Amino acid sequence: MVGVGVGGETMRRRDLIILVGSGVAGRALGARAQEAGKIWRMGLIAHRYETFYAQLFTGLRQLGYEEGRNLVVERRYAEGHAEQFPDFAAEMVRLNVDVIIVVTTPAALAVKKATTTIPVVFPNAINPVETGVVASLAHPRDNVTGGAIPTAELSAKRLEFFKEVMPALSRAAVLWNSGNPSVSLGLRDTRIAAEKLGIDLKPLELREPEDFATAFARLTQDRPDVLIVFQDAITLQHRKQIIDFTAQQRLPAMYTAREWAQEGGLMSYGENLGAMFYRAAYFVDRIFKGTKPADLPVEQPTKFDLVLNLKTAKALGITFPALILARADEVIE
Repeated sequence: MVGVGVGGETMRRRDLIILVGSGVAGRALGARAQEAGKIWRMGLIAHRYETFYAQLFTGLRQLGYEEGRNLVVERRYAEGHAEQFPDFAAEMVRLNVDVIIVVTTPAALAVKKATTTIPVVFPNAINPVETGVVASLAHPRDNVTGGAIPTAELSAKRLEFFKEVMPALSRAAVLWNSGNPSVSLGLRDTRIAAEKLGIDLKPLELREPEDFATAFARLTQDRPDVLIVFQDAITLQHRKQIIDFTAQQRLPAMYTAREWAQEGGLMSYGENLGAMFYRAAYFVDRIFKGTKPADLPVEQPTKFDLVLNLKTAKALGITFPALILARADEVIE
């Protein structure tokens, strides 16, 4: 299976600027679009806007598709209201878009139910086979393909890293969205990893924004050794609230993407979302050029990032072991 490298596909701004300055870029990019003069129409369904979405459009520009020139983007954000996804899916069908980008599993399932003909690309699906989004990674079948995140490997490594940082760790809480089937599978894999490490795991269920108050109250009362936060639309939307809470409670927390550690979380281990969204442009380009999604195998990342926040660690009285520091892909001072 082809893997998605995390660092190798980043746009080199200096090279692009030189290319544009030479007058070559416009001709080169224009020549790569499949049909001269065609305006492509792309749908985007997500809970909310995130900065790493920009990498998708960077990739598309490099492949010859630029919004305002030959690409129209229909954006629909649920802002935490997953019940809107079926309506968004139906709207994309009515608009007859050429491809639909879906950012969360509930959106993918809603779109798959609404259409079997419009191609669908997910940049970062969690366990897409087990959630029924695709038939298999090698042969996705139907009209859906994209990038997938393997939660079993990641779940085990997160707990192992926490054990190295805090050897006495015996009790962990997990903040998760029970309304998202892919996150439920991530919880399952974390339970398995916790049992092997002798860690007592306590899930704290979320479905609506109002559930945070209950979850935070239980965390304050029960005082686990650490908290693991699964990334999902609802936790992403309340990222600052979660990070602020863990800081106030002096509660060490592990997150699943680097953005959390960059914004004040203790540490994160997971896929590089920017790289996965950048790679999604490849799928869109192939589809625009006539390849069926069923003929494009689902790809998985080959590298994951460990990000440590030293400022937060100092505030919590935590010292990262030398081996963990050496392993880190990014250390935030």
